[in-house]
Amino acid sequence: MALSSVLLTAGCGASSDGSGGDAKASTAVPAGFPVTIDNCGVRTTYDKPPARVVTIHQHPAELMLALGLKDRMVGTAFPDSAVLPELRKDYEAIPELAEKEPSFERILDAEPDFVYGGYGSAFAENEGRSRTAFTDAGIDTYLNREYCGRKRVTMKDTYDEIRTIGEIFGVPDRADALVADLEGRVDEAAGQVEGEPEVSVFVYDSGDKSAFTAGGRSLGTELIRSAGGANVFADLDDVFGDVSWEQVVERRPEVIALYDYAGAGSVEEKKRFLLSQPALADVPAVRNKRFVVLPLTATLVGIRSAYAVEDLARGLHPESFR
Repeated sequence: MALSSVLLTAGCGASSDGSGGDAKASTAVPAGFPVTIDNCGVRTTYDKPPARVVTIHQHPAELMLALGLKDRMVGTAFPDSAVLPELRKDYEAIPELAEKEPSFERILDAEPDFVYGGYGSAFAENEGRSRTAFTDAGIDTYLNREYCGRKRVTMKDTYDEIRTIGEIFGVPDRADALVADLEGRVDEAAGQVEGEPEVSVFVYDSGDKSAFTAGGRSLGTELIRSAGGANVFADLDDVFGDVSWEQVVERRPEVIALYDYAGAGSVEEKKRFLLSQPALADVPAVRNKRFVVLPLTATLVGIRSAYAVEDLARGLHPESFR
């Protein structure tokens, strides 16, 4: 099932104005409530689905929209990259509270009953946005499970995240349909490159004196593997970490995956930097100018990770998609 079909089905019964303002009055309480969720050490019981939601960071917003929950959303913040085309119109209709994380007071102004954060910084205590502060204000919170302190991130986390949000909002059937669509995307892309020789990949997030890269515990490592590749730093025992350029040279990656997001330099700047380094000149990926660009949002626990497998597979094995 295409994501657009999932969205079409999910949209049935949603409020017509999409504003979220009358959601409390118009949303009937589905069967199955109350629902109790344990999230990053915070246990919350929902007597009914949240009605006024603020999302902080792009991937929670896209997940909400993909579940057909536009009518519950009263604010977004911190877009990382271009929104998926099929979600763009709905995303742009929701007020943007801030370019980065909004202040606690700005969030309160939107009168949410639920705040969904994508990165741990969504609930930064030193900026007055702790989960306790929201609880004290009568507002429930949820943090993307990627930032719950687990040691490894996998596609299962993505599917579990979708199903948990579906449970909180009383739309488990929509969540199951979305998961099935994303699993199908991954399986199709992986099937296209099945049997092809493994391609070595270096993830370049940022850095000049050293390289900030995805380690073996990152979701990126699993995405690369599903796409018919191997992360050359899969032995780095962390989600992300710094490695030396000498290590990059030694491991001779055939392709470089560039993570694209605001505030870390443009893709073209990253390419120019890598291509201008004499020490990297004989690295196969640099010599052959083989780059694959991934929005950072596509490497996080959210709906974009399934799309990333296809993008990677096409970049690593272009002959399989001709």
